[in-house]
Amino acid sequence: MKFDLTDLKLFIAVVEQKNLTQGAKQVFLAPSSASHRIKLLENNLGTQLLERQPRGVSATKAGEIVLRYAKRTLATLEQMQSDIAPFTKGALSQVKLWANTNAIHTYLPEDLGTFLENNQGVRVALEEHTSEEIITAVAQGEVELGIVAENGLYDNVEFYPYKKDRLVIIVPSEHSLAKFSKIQFSQAVSFPFVILNEGSAIHTFMMNKAAGLNCHLNIRAQVKSFDAVCRMVGSGVGIALLPYDSIGCWRSLDIKIIEVDEKWSKRNLTLCIKKGAQIGALSKVLIDHLRGEP
Repeated sequence: MKFDLTDLKLFIAVVEQKNLTQGAKQVFLAPSSASHRIKLLENNLGTQLLERQPRGVSATKAGEIVLRYAKRTLATLEQMQSDIAPFTKGALSQVKLWANTNAIHTYLPEDLGTFLENNQGVRVALEEHTSEEIITAVAQGEVELGIVAENGLYDNVEFYPYKKDRLVIIVPSEHSLAKFSKIQFSQAVSFPFVILNEGSAIHTFMMNKAAGLNCHLNIRAQVKSFDAVCRMVGSGVGIALLPYDSIGCWRSLDIKIIEVDEKWSKRNLTLCIKKGAQIGALSKVLIDHLRGEP
């Protein structure tokens, strides 16, 4: 079964406008042509997609399903066009970079901003992954450049310093842990936590550390950013484990910062590339920029 993209765009417009004529205008079609296309779409699918009413139209149950998939299909195609744009519009090239949560939410926005400003036409394809996933992908040649929070011994990967940071625990100032200046993670793991959403690198890291203690992390709230985590803690929702530099201006909140007495709390960020690999010219430029080299 084939679908015309114009038909999908038309169907979305009609449902959103709740009017066939107005929806047709959105995609530059005459109402008669739009009506014919909708009928053909319904015939092809073998079901009614729109409820015709005196004052407009609305999607049927089947129509709601088509609407959802039509939007998803068009969004995917738009993303595809965006991804191939550097290769079709004269851009110099694309740099593929994988980074962990800490780097993406703290240092990279500013560093990539200046890099892209100085390298017009270059596109950075940035993805967030755990450090373990990044190192594996770099070693296998899936991605050329990564930023991770650890640099153990790996036969096929080389590491270069990027930024120095550490993980700390923040608690409301009146919390029972606030009297401590340094604690082990085991002392905090039973308290309600505010963490980043599932799928973030630090979420996975924390779950693994809790599992290593044979504990189930008590998650009180999940949010999308470090800023939101800090605000939640400041409001007394729970405690959090965060990179120190991610706290930023939120240090003025009613919170206490506690050092973590664990070897893994030192989370110095490093750049990693595959050992012996021929790094692309633009990737080399990006590496030098991130390391602060001319």
